[in-house]
Amino acid sequence: MASHEILGGKVHLYRRTSRVWHCSASVAGVQHRASTKEEDLELAKEAAEDWYLELRGKSRAGLIKKKEISFDKVADQFELEYEVITEGQRSPRWVEGHKHRLRLHLRPFFGKLGISEVTAGKVQEYRVHRAGQTGRKPKSPIPDANEPNIEIEIEAAKPKPPSRSTIHDEIVTLRQVLKTAQRHAWLSHLPDLSPPYGTRGKIMHRPWFSPAEYKQLYTATREYAKTAHGRHHWNAEQVHDFVLFMGNTGLRPDEAKNLQHRDVAIVKDQVTGQRILEIEVRGKIGVGYCKSMPGAVTVYERLLNRPKPMAVPKLTKRQKRAGEAVVVPLTVMPQAKDPVFPGNHIKLFNALLERNGLKQDRDGQARTAYSLRHTYICLRLMEGADIYQIAKNCRTSVEMIEKYYAAHIKNTLDAGAINRRRPRRKGEAPAPDLHTDE
Repeated sequence: MASHEILGGKVHLYRRTSRVWHCSASVAGVQHRASTKEEDLELAKEAAEDWYLELRGKSRAGLIKKKEISFDKVADQFELEYEVITEGQRSPRWVEGHKHRLRLHLRPFFGKLGISEVTAGKVQEYRVHRAGQTGRKPKSPIPDANEPNIEIEIEAAKPKPPSRSTIHDEIVTLRQVLKTAQRHAWLSHLPDLSPPYGTRGKIMHRPWFSPAEYKQLYTATREYAKTAHGRHHWNAEQVHDFVLFMGNTGLRPDEAKNLQHRDVAIVKDQVTGQRILEIEVRGKIGVGYCKSMPGAVTVYERLLNRPKPMAVPKLTKRQKRAGEAVVVPLTVMPQAKDPVFPGNHIKLFNALLERNGLKQDRDGQARTAYSLRHTYICLRLMEGADIYQIAKNCRTSVEMIEKYYAAHIKNTLDAGAINRRRPRRKGEAPAPDLHTDE
């Protein structure tokens, strides 16, 4: 390979297999290469000299970007570390959520940028970009089948932009990637990722069942348990007891799913003298403890004494011709390691809500099994229970309860403290009554 040096060895000219000369030089610690597009050596030297002087001028003016690790590479490192470090501490669904947000939204926008180019301004551009996208298409109204003659004007359903919480989750994932770059010294500091022009978002209380609605719900589940027959009877009884159990304990749905009979004990409370349940809870925050309302004891005793569902085997055609009888399996009672609520009754629970007009609250929010936990907390607050004790019993914080539950419970307001008046001193003229029209 032919090669030459110019400008005191600062620029290197070389030619490999082609007839065109190429040049290379190191500027600010970064190696640069280019083609002179010349076959003659003297012309190639002049072109290489001009190229080098221009390159050095751009470097001094700060117009040349330093070669650095890209956002894509940092995201790969984050996915590798996060899944390994949080194994057993974060649910697989949450880890997959980070991967999906990176693959669908963050990588296409930031992927080719250097990690230092992800600035606060670029993040704001991303917010504007996502706000302009439309992907969620609302459901069109369905005409009433009982009134087919009434013409209903159905407007075209317009796609909706991503919700605030969706974009917030994406920014959380972005922050985790940038923190990975900072830990590996690929980034000197984190940019400001807070949304500009932002105001405090409206806090919507979580959907729950008022006392009248909760009574309507468990009355409906009790009636359905009485009328259901065959294979539906066991499921109907389980759903009825599930509603009462959750409303008297405040467990999360995932905690109830993980609950086994060995985690529950019937004890006598020393303070009230009533029988309650002491529950060892395994769920969102690891292992915690819960003390139930007295109403949960009878419900749990029914669950404990209810035989496990056993499938009756079906006879084949050959067995039927032979006149063989169906062998009914023996009744098996729940064991200590069996789950308290085996199976999944979400469809049956939602069907009962729809049938009784309880699926949505007055604000249009859909009620789910989680609403039974919200109901427990709200009912306890309405009865005057201590908010700190509720927080400990529900394995959450006082701040969360005050933010999402206590704000809309009128019983948490002390009218005596609010309507207090300063007492009149001796000899002082009575102040005019400004609160009545008399």
